[in-house]
Amino acid sequence: MLKKTSLVLWGAALFLAWNGLLLLFLWSRPGLPGVPNSPNPDNSRLLTSQLLRLAQDAEAELRLQRDLLLQIQKFSRSRHPKTPEPPPPAATSPAQEFPVIPVLVLACDRSSVRRCLDKILRYRPSARRFPVIVSQDCGHAETARVIASYGQAVAHIRQPDLSEIPVPPEHRKFQGYYKISRHYRWALGQVFRTFRYRAAIVVEDDLEVAPDFFEYFQAVFPLLRADPSLWCISAWNDNGKEAMVDETRAELLYRTDFFPGLGWLLLAELWDELEPKWPRAFWDDWMRQPEQRRGRSCVRPEVSRTMTFGRKGVSHGQFFDQYLKFIKLNDRFVPFTQLDLSYLKKEEYERLFLGQVYGAPEVKVEELQRDQGKDLGPVRLQYRGRDSFKALAKALGLMDDLKSGVPRAGYRGIVSFVCRGRRVFLAPPADWAGYDPTWS
Repeated sequence: MLKKTSLVLWGAALFLAWNGLLLLFLWSRPGLPGVPNSPNPDNSRLLTSQLLRLAQDAEAELRLQRDLLLQIQKFSRSRHPKTPEPPPPAATSPAQEFPVIPVLVLACDRSSVRRCLDKILRYRPSARRFPVIVSQDCGHAETARVIASYGQAVAHIRQPDLSEIPVPPEHRKFQGYYKISRHYRWALGQVFRTFRYRAAIVVEDDLEVAPDFFEYFQAVFPLLRADPSLWCISAWNDNGKEAMVDETRAELLYRTDFFPGLGWLLLAELWDELEPKWPRAFWDDWMRQPEQRRGRSCVRPEVSRTMTFGRKGVSHGQFFDQYLKFIKLNDRFVPFTQLDLSYLKKEEYERLFLGQVYGAPEVKVEELQRDQGKDLGPVRLQYRGRDSFKALAKALGLMDDLKSGVPRAGYRGIVSFVCRGRRVFLAPPADWAGYDPTWS
């Protein structure tokens, strides 16, 4: 700041000194009107010529001085930018393990976005490596004021198309889902096409993040980049209610065939694949279709690194009162970047996980509900069809809906959870042959 002030003062002093000398020179020239002892007072043509030449010289010098001051001002702004624009993505090199990864916050008409942003800004380890971009739809003035109150801490972009979307008559009540899908496409296009980032963490305005939210994504990111059998990292466990997770094992991570969303990371390469066929509505269920998933999995935690506080929304609180408000948000920091996560690689994971699941004794649901055995090891409940799965899931308090045949938080049809303090695997037979998309 001191250097900037010195440069401005130096430029101003030079400007004044030059013009003072110029004025003195003008008054001391012979033959000028009003100057005593002028030897050629009647040579008006010569005087006019000299005055014009001097005026032109003065004008040229003024332009030079103006350009100098503009350069100083431009230099000052480059050192202290006034507008919150997202920084350019950093080039990834072998020596640089983590590129710049923005957090894209999708907002609309919730002024409670402040709760989301406060936690993101509080827990992020680096503003340079994790810039925050808030993309706002809806044009809600109060929400816009809340976002603007963060100044340069966040970049605020606005979805330009707020028009109504023509929908089939039977989908009139789903107009909101069409607008959400349109907003997602525009916002992700800004991140990957306009700002040209190579990865992004997507968060909605009704999510609160855990203290180790960024640590988790930093640790799993290299695995996502290296393993083509993965296509996202999610902070969410669909069955992460407090009584159904092991809080003492908050470091546990899983592979899942179900796209969880609700705080997730994707690479630019995935957006290249999805953007040309992005759906007009219901984008998250579309992501869960076999044509998009293509046999790939996501990583998800035992204990969620996000929780939702947004009962109000286009879903009108669907699942919120029964499931979502009970999701346990991790409250202790796990140093994931210091842990060996190689067990999440596909071959190693299946060897370990499937061995644990099918090595566990099979029990009936009645035994599990009756048993208080907190000291006992893991057990397996087996289902043999869609109706069997739904009945067992409902009896145990799991989310029982299936998307294209995939259960929430499931991997190869297996759902891992805790019941009465005991690890339980709700699993198909060991000769499982794949998902049946008609189970929906």
